[in-house]
Amino acid sequence: MDRWVVVAPERSRRPSDFRMERQPRKQGRCPLCPGNEADTPPEVLAYGKRDRVPDTSGWHVRVVPNKFPAVRNLPRETGRQGLYEWMSGLGRHEIVVETPAHVPDLDGQNPEQVAEVLRCWMERSRQLARDPRWRYVQVFKNVGRPAGASLEHTHSQIIAIPFVPAELGRELAGMHVYRRSTSRCVLCDMVAQELADGRRLVHDGGGFVAFAPFASRFPGEVWIAPREHAPDFTALQAAGQRELAATLLAVLRGLAAAFNAPPYNLVVHTAPHGEAGGEHFHWHFEISPRLSITAGFELGTGYYINPLPPETAAAWLRDGKTVGGNVSND
Repeated sequence: MDRWVVVAPERSRRPSDFRMERQPRKQGRCPLCPGNEADTPPEVLAYGKRDRVPDTSGWHVRVVPNKFPAVRNLPRETGRQGLYEWMSGLGRHEIVVETPAHVPDLDGQNPEQVAEVLRCWMERSRQLARDPRWRYVQVFKNVGRPAGASLEHTHSQIIAIPFVPAELGRELAGMHVYRRSTSRCVLCDMVAQELADGRRLVHDGGGFVAFAPFASRFPGEVWIAPREHAPDFTALQAAGQRELAATLLAVLRGLAAAFNAPPYNLVVHTAPHGEAGGEHFHWHFEISPRLSITAGFELGTGYYINPLPPETAAAWLRDGKTVGGNVSND
């Protein structure tokens, strides 16, 4: 997708070169645990017992407005200051509490629980997209402090904003250029090539394929994409949700085993609601472990230095998830 990366394999030799020490378990009251529902704003969605009273225990996935939001439900205001243009921080910011259990990630959950989380992401995204103020709904997950997480209890976030983000705009434009010149989808072709090649394949989940991208920006970076062309993540049906959950779990368990449960960011890339040309987009997850430091070269050039070739990363991830966490450093 028109991205250059410097791959410098001489900087690493084995998985232990990237392993990070796990953060010690926090003590004290967790606002996301059952029984502490009063510590959060009132929930906007919850899956749980049929006769459950809102904002009480008995849920297995729960969504609440972020108590400290990055954007707010404000009146739309814009203006200029000389050369500069500004807009009020308009948007909607929510927290998805992914399980009642106080755990730092989803890798220890069963596929049914992960499928419920995916269903929740889709349901809230669809509901937010109905508001004409929002042009894009971003689902993302930060795990570990180096990746931006301030709470240990496993959770993800949803932010609705009144514009299409620049990164999605570039992806849309790139996919459009490729389709115009080849009459094909670039991500469909990437999936086909990774399945045929096999060296960067992390997991073949039938309807979903996980692979280390050829121009991986980060050590252990993984993309998950549907095998068949699909623009809209929120249109995934129940069977697909279960299949995607199994693929996501395979990737997360591979990361946990190979790199000692590293901090990472997961970002959902899906077609912007109602955007022209959106039908040509191919939705996917991008999972970026935080095992290296973004420094001056990256900031100055926009090019990343990755010390771990994607072929090596994919092999470690396959081995890690296969042997259940015992990764050889020989």
